[in-house]
Amino acid sequence: QVQLAEYGGGLVEPGGSLSLSCKIFGSEFGFIVMGWYRQAPGKERELVAVISPGSSTNYGDSVKGRFSISRDHLEKAAYLQMDMLAPEDTAVYYCNAKDLRNYDVDYWGQGTVVTVSS
Repeated sequence: QVQLAEYGGGLVEPGGSLSLSCKIFGSEFGFIVMGWYRQAPGKERELVAVISPGSSTNYGDSVKGRFSISRDHLEKAAYLQMDMLAPEDTAVYYCNAKDLRNYDVDYWGQGTVVTVSS
């Protein structure tokens, strides 16, 4: 059974940086597309970034140039480095995993709160 465990999050001042990590258990990491999504209060969940098994990346327009996603195959983990954070980045951030062999199925982490405020 696939499970995701998220780490990181918290409170940061505008302009600051924060990093999130997500470890996956119970899967063959080489087939997994890892991603981060976020949901702000009163808004729909939106894409932050995704990374393929070959490390191709895609970012939501609002975070391009500020956030960076990466992955470590030995650790079976994905990371999200967030720089130049702004109050509008405040949201619950969810780790997501999709298996290329069964792409219709989404696996989600429990979510971690990121608050950008002075």
